[in-house]
Amino acid sequence: MNSLAKTALAFGICGVLSAPAQAQNCAPRERVLERLARSYGETRQSVGLGANNAMVEVFASPDSGTWTILVTTAEGITCLVASGEAFEALAEALPAKGNDA
Repeated sequence: MNSLAKTALAFGICGVLSAPAQAQNCAPRERVLERLARSYGETRQSVGLGANNAMVEVFASPDSGTWTILVTTAEGITCLVASGEAFEALAEALPAKGNDA
């Protein structure tokens, strides 16, 4: 399934949010998480804090390989940033100090 179709299905936002929010692929957090889990088997793989206290998360399914990057505002609105396939968890070592690589 292509990313656009996945976005529309996972968020199910048609008729729920205003036109600007629909263009941004946003919906209430609980609704987004439930759809990602039910439709794609994705669970949270990593989390971090972005600008303005926005939570940035990567969800993925080790079985299907699908992945989704979300940003959630302090108000609890979650927006899709990117999604795709072929997710692979990595545990790479940091380069040695003094190495620009």
